[in-house]
Amino acid sequence: MTVLMLDDVTLRVAGRTLLEGATFNLEPGRKLGLIGRNGAGKSTLLKAIAGEFETDGGRIRFAARARMGYVRQEAPGGDATLIETVLAADTERTALLAELDSAPAERAADIHERLEAIGADAAPARAATVLAGLGFDEAAQNRASREFSGGWRMRVALAQVLFLEPDVLLLDEPTNHLDLEAALWLEGWLNRFSGAVLLVSHDRFLLDRAVDGILHLDQRKLTFYAGNFTTFTRVRAERQAQTLAQNARVAAQRAHMQSFVDRFRAKATKARQAQSRLKALEKLPPIEAIVEDHVTRFEFPDPGELPPPIVTMSKATVGYDGKPVLRDITLRLDQEDRVALLGANGNGKSTFAKLLAGRMEPMAGEVRLNQKLRVGYFAQHQAEELDLRGTPLSHMQDALPTATETQCRSQLARFGLDQDKATTVVASLSGGEKARLLLSLTTREAPHLLILDEPTNHLDIDAREALVRALAEFNGAVILITHDPHLVELAADRLWLVADGAVTPFEGDIDEYRAWLAERARGPKAEAAPTRRDDRRQAAEARMAAAPRRARLAQVEKALEKLQAEARTLADALANPKLYESNNFDLINRATQRQAVVAKEIGALEEEWLELSE
Repeated sequence: MTVLMLDDVTLRVAGRTLLEGATFNLEPGRKLGLIGRNGAGKSTLLKAIAGEFETDGGRIRFAARARMGYVRQEAPGGDATLIETVLAADTERTALLAELDSAPAERAADIHERLEAIGADAAPARAATVLAGLGFDEAAQNRASREFSGGWRMRVALAQVLFLEPDVLLLDEPTNHLDLEAALWLEGWLNRFSGAVLLVSHDRFLLDRAVDGILHLDQRKLTFYAGNFTTFTRVRAERQAQTLAQNARVAAQRAHMQSFVDRFRAKATKARQAQSRLKALEKLPPIEAIVEDHVTRFEFPDPGELPPPIVTMSKATVGYDGKPVLRDITLRLDQEDRVALLGANGNGKSTFAKLLAGRMEPMAGEVRLNQKLRVGYFAQHQAEELDLRGTPLSHMQDALPTATETQCRSQLARFGLDQDKATTVVASLSGGEKARLLLSLTTREAPHLLILDEPTNHLDIDAREALVRALAEFNGAVILITHDPHLVELAADRLWLVADGAVTPFEGDIDEYRAWLAERARGPKAEAAPTRRDDRRQAAEARMAAAPRRARLAQVEKALEKLQAEARTLADALANPKLYESNNFDLINRATQRQAVVAKEIGALEEEWLELSE
């Protein structure tokens, strides 16, 4: 059985072919990740499947009575309440209710009958249940969508889909507006979802844990790979290696045959063999072209070194309009620190970042920045402030008025904006290219402290890996706010939890944080996040418990040292010829017996020493 079928589909945009002759089937319950470079046509393909974009050839069909849910990159907003937004997803119910107000009596009866059949009366209660499951209480459900952050609005979009209970779910970069907690929640939800999924994402973590197949859109072709993203990268590399080896064999065979033809074609005695080789040459398989992917590379300028610390906070409190958001922050930041901020949207991560960047003043306490500190602050909302009529080059020239054009182009080139892209109007840049422009502008003055608030939104997988490599080579401090666990694992060596009005170190890795979140979600009695103080207490308790064993270990080591010295003395004595010249057999016997006892005691103590050491 198949719920979605693509048959020889071709897609073109502005005369450019994005997809050519694509065919694949999606079975019930199957979850596929759709991947490819920025601009390859992934979102366009989803729109075509959803019926929002016309194909240039082929057919897209759904199974009879199959219901489709489509979650776009843009989260819902507006003045409608959350409950109204979710209910509006049922377009049939909405249309019938709207028609009912002015329908004649006969038509009104039909409408009432249909509303009863689709369970329209129970719909509000069902929508409220769905929203509650996603973390929205009754008060929140009656607030306007525009009052919520992008991450929470994305949950509303997912609530619409849950409410519809689709057979096929289309997701376009769903984690772009989610915090790390919500992204982890989405992974769990997808694993529980019983329908089929086609997921466009550049999130390696999600593609490794929530899909069972990969559709790779590359060079206008769709190629299917069974397994998750890690399996895809391995299998694709193996296929490319096989293709290269096959190409080498065919090329060598062609060269050998062509050499024979060129040498003997003019000779009558060899003409027939030459013609035969020509025919064989024509039958050889064509050499398959491999378009080598351009290696994406980012490079942060070297800031130079500052004496530590570069930032200190002592009982700092920060907030808005006299209302504290974070209290009593006492932290220190050195130039070699790489910190990822954890915590749900709305807990104050961006507020803390602005305090670090010097864009907010503390309401109480003290924040001290090194006088020579340069801070680079990247935030996705800055994309809205770009001049759509300008170019990356004009933006850089405005930001660096004393720099030459060559210097401005060089800074843009650090983030892959080459000669052509540097002079392309911003309105024509992709989301990933705008993110590269923002990174280039953020780092133009070689900052010592780099604050990155959701830097991977709209970046494709290759660009994300380039960012990881660049951060590894960067000689400054980094503060990361990201929903990408892969980036956290590879780029951060410290985690700070922003929650309950405080900023505290989290002593663990991203997997331990995931486990803590799951434990907390199970009930109010879940343990608080472990802190450095907790670790010190646990370490002290462990030391106290181990104290008797350590004392015995010291005793064993002293006894061993004494016995080993005696064993060496006995061995020297028994090896001396003068002992045997004295004919003192009683002394020889006692020494030999004592040597055996000492060896036995040493063996027993060595076993005990090994056990105590473990």
